[in-house]
Amino acid sequence: MPCLSVVMPCYNEERTILAVVKAVLDSPYTHELIVVDDGSTDGTRELLAGLSDPRLRVLLQPVNQGKGAALRRGFAEAQGPYVVVQDADLEYDPQEYPDLVGPLLADKADVVYGSRFLGGRPHRVLYFWHSVGNKALTTVSNVFTNLNLTDMETCYKVMRREVLDSFTLEENRFGIEPEMTAKIAAGGWRVYEVGISYSGRTYDEGKKIGWKDAFRAFYCIVRYSHLGESMKRRRQRA
Repeated sequence: MPCLSVVMPCYNEERTILAVVKAVLDSPYTHELIVVDDGSTDGTRELLAGLSDPRLRVLLQPVNQGKGAALRRGFAEAQGPYVVVQDADLEYDPQEYPDLVGPLLADKADVVYGSRFLGGRPHRVLYFWHSVGNKALTTVSNVFTNLNLTDMETCYKVMRREVLDSFTLEENRFGIEPEMTAKIAAGGWRVYEVGISYSGRTYDEGKKIGWKDAFRAFYCIVRYSHLGESMKRRRQRA
């Protein structure tokens, strides 16, 4: 049953980190949890230092470098057959791992996205313009990748280890989301979506992504889209 390497980038999340770590480790699907602390300056590191579980590894970035940099480091350390991204807040629920990993275990998919806009799962009602921005980014990404995703920017992306090994990630911040999507599409991997719940938080509660990241995401969609045909040809030759 334990099959997931959970990679959790973390920055100044002392209010939520213990609850999220417990929820991840409580899942019977968790093979290992790799927390990459991205230079936290609150009490997050001290809380992580007090935890003890054979499945937990804590990696410390010397300075804050961004979500993408933290994910790259965590991906390089992951050892399980499937890798999932888990944010260190309480917006995404690890109890939904069975839904995310189901298409992989059934050999129907190589990559599974957890969509906040698909299905009838509960959602906290928050910012209208954030939802508009997310849908706009997803639409533009779909135009370039020829996928029909409903939520490209979702945290919950689960993939086979060999998918991650097939490309090199470059982005340091939130641009890693469209970069991963472009490179997954370019590789011709089988992609599924499943509906998930979402308990979004406000900026006062610690939300970090902003409009500058949205502009960077548009840039990344265009930048990495040109890799498509060359990556497909390399995979076909292999």
